[in-house]
Order: sequence, then structure tokens, then C-alpha cells
Amino acid sequence: MAYLNRSAAQRLMQAEGLDALVLFSAEGFAHATGAAPGVATMWRREGAVAVLVPADPELAETVVISDLFAANLRRDSHIDDVRESPIWVEAMTLPDADLDADLATAFDGIWDAPGRPQDNRRPETFDAAITYGHLRDALAEKGLARGRIGIELSAVAANGHAPLIKALEPAVLIDGTAVARQLRAMKSLEEIALLRSAVEVAEVGIAAVRDAIAPGIRRSDLAAVWSGTVATAGAGKPMTGHWEYISVGADPWGGDAVAATGDLVKVDVGCLMRGYTSDSGRTFVVGAPRRLQSELHDALMAGFRAGFGLLHPGTPLAEVHRATQSAIRGRGLTGYCRGHFGHSLGTGPGSEEWPFISASAQTTIESGMVLAFETPIYVTGVGGMIIEDQVEITPEGPVSMNRLTHELLAC
Repeated sequence: MAYLNRSAAQRLMQAEGLDALVLFSAEGFAHATGAAPGVATMWRREGAVAVLVPADPELAETVVISDLFAANLRRDSHIDDVRESPIWVEAMTLPDADLDADLATAFDGIWDAPGRPQDNRRPETFDAAITYGHLRDALAEKGLARGRIGIELSAVAANGHAPLIKALEPAVLIDGTAVARQLRAMKSLEEIALLRSAVEVAEVGIAAVRDAIAPGIRRSDLAAVWSGTVATAGAGKPMTGHWEYISVGADPWGGDAVAATGDLVKVDVGCLMRGYTSDSGRTFVVGAPRRLQSELHDALMAGFRAGFGLLHPGTPLAEVHRATQSAIRGRGLTGYCRGHFGHSLGTGPGSEEWPFISASAQTTIESGMVLAFETPIYVTGVGGMIIEDQVEITPEGPVSMNRLTHELLAC
């Protein structure tokens, strides 16, 4: 299912003076089409796939996809204007195959079949020039050949910029990264439901890890508990993966540490539903916490409360960062400095997406965002700590999708 909001796209493009937007990233493609982009995007290079989204919602979108994945896209996407680009994989259909026929006879006619690459030649990986040709044709057909076209430049390598400009002349290419990011940052009800389902399964896993903590257990044992639990809890759901950053002991970056009484256990984890990742974090202690551990957690909790209370539509993300960091510093960590206290969530290559809750953020919170809000600290000699919730921004303010307590629990 595609989640790109054409009305929002029209508004954002008009504000930037754009006639259309071209998406090149795998996550941008999936968001706009509702279909998998295919294997050619594994190198994260421009031109493997593309989606052309006109600012005028009356003009149809155009998608360029590899020939191997075109049938799946036509099945899964609402977009009718589908143009194909050959990739390195040789694949074909042999209807009514006679398995007793000789090879030459069986394949007679295949090589001249419609849709085969010219001269039956295939590129080493993919040919961006073919994708650009399809885009140029589509722009001309929509009367946008000389338009101002926003390009998802964050998905274009430096040495790929000039060929792209040349290929789409006489269109004027503008950086449309901000528009592409804003469209993905605003979540549909379906996306929010996927993220909520992901965090629900993740919390089952966190609770299982909590219950398994005991002196003598290894970090790898806790990771196995996490993986096994979420695999079972996610059965029957559209779960596409999971990840974990679990640390045990005084070294937040230590290897397969064995838990001892007094150790911190930091659990920062997520589950993916149709590629949408959750992100939550809690901290536990093997036995009763010591004074320094308790005061560290209290400082992080003070920052969490201060920042969470500001997660309302209209609040600049930079203000949330200032309030969070100030509250943590006010509890004794006077020099504490963190680059960001959270981020958006989506289908990117990692668990963190723009916008970030940072001191330099230019973004204002909007209803419909889903943010992972976190206050972590990592101290070699003490251990790792994190408090992190997944937060839906509603018109009335923040609503946490998490249910587990924020307390520093003794296990």
C-alpha cells in the first residue's frame, strides 16, 4: 500500500515552486508506490528505480522499475504508468513449456518477445541512463519538460549529479530532499498502525529479557531471548525483521559480557512491520541499584520528562533538545551533551530517520509525526542507560505507544 499523500505533496511542492518531485531512494520508492523496489537498489545508487510525482494531483504518477520486479509492482501498486528498465538478471517466461522439447525449439521466439532488452543485452547491474530516459519522456508527456523538478538529491551521489542534469535537460533540477523527507515524516493512519504493532511486539520482547536477567547470564543469551520471543509474538503479523542493542555490565560496548550482581543491562530494541521499525529502550539492574546508577537514571528521567512535555504540534524540535539537555545537566551532569534526543521512524536503511530532535533542527513538530524520544548515556566503567519511548504526535499532544515502566528496575 502506498502512503504518499498527494494533497500534502501538492502543498509542499507549491510552497517550493516545484512542478514535480522525483524520488530515487528505496524507501522513497516504497512509500510512494506501495511496492518493493527490487534488488537493484542494494547499492543505493541513483537511477536503479524512480518515481515521478507531479505537483498537480490531476497528473498521474510515473514509476520506473526493473524488468524483474515490474509484474510485482503492477500487482501491488496503484500507479498505472509503469516503465521498465533491464537489470543484470536474466529472467523470462516460457508459457506452456514442453519439458521434453529440445532447448532451441523450446526457446524459439523468446529472444524477440516484447519487453526484451534491445539486442538481448543486459547491463552489469542497471543502466541509469535508461531510467532517466523514461523520466525525460514522462516529463514531456505531462507538459513538464521545462519545469522545475525537485530531485531527492540525498539519494544521488556527487558523481551522478551532472549526468542526471544532462539527461533531464531542459528541465531545471532543484533539491527536493526536504519535500521528500517531510512527506515521509508525516505518517498515515496505516503507517501509525504498523509502528504501534511493532512496538507492542517489541515490548513483549523487552519484558522477556527483563525476566531472564540474572547473575551468570550472557549478553548473547539475552539477545537470544529477545529474538525468540519477538519471533513468536510477531507470528501472524506482517513482521519483516527485528534488531537489538543489548549491553551488559560496566562496558556499554563490551562483547559477550556475563552479568554479575550490580551490573546494568541496557535494552535498546526494535521490530519491523512491513519495513517500518519501532525503537524503544529500557534499563535494568542485576540486583539493587547503587547510588550512582540511581542518580544517573534520575537525571535521564528528568530530561525525559522535560522534553516529553514539549512534544506538541508547533514546538520547534530544537526547543525540545534544549529543554531535555538542560534538565539532565541540572541534575549534576553539568557537561552532558548529546547530538540528538530522538528521531522519526520509517523504512530507511537504519532505525533512525529525519527529522532529529537536535539543537540545530529547523523543523517544527506536526501532528501525524511518530518520533522515538530518548535520553541515553554510555559510561565505560558504569554501563549503558537508556529511556526511550515511541511517541505519536496528535493534535492534543504526545501519546506514548509504550506501556512498560520507565523505572530502573532491579532484576
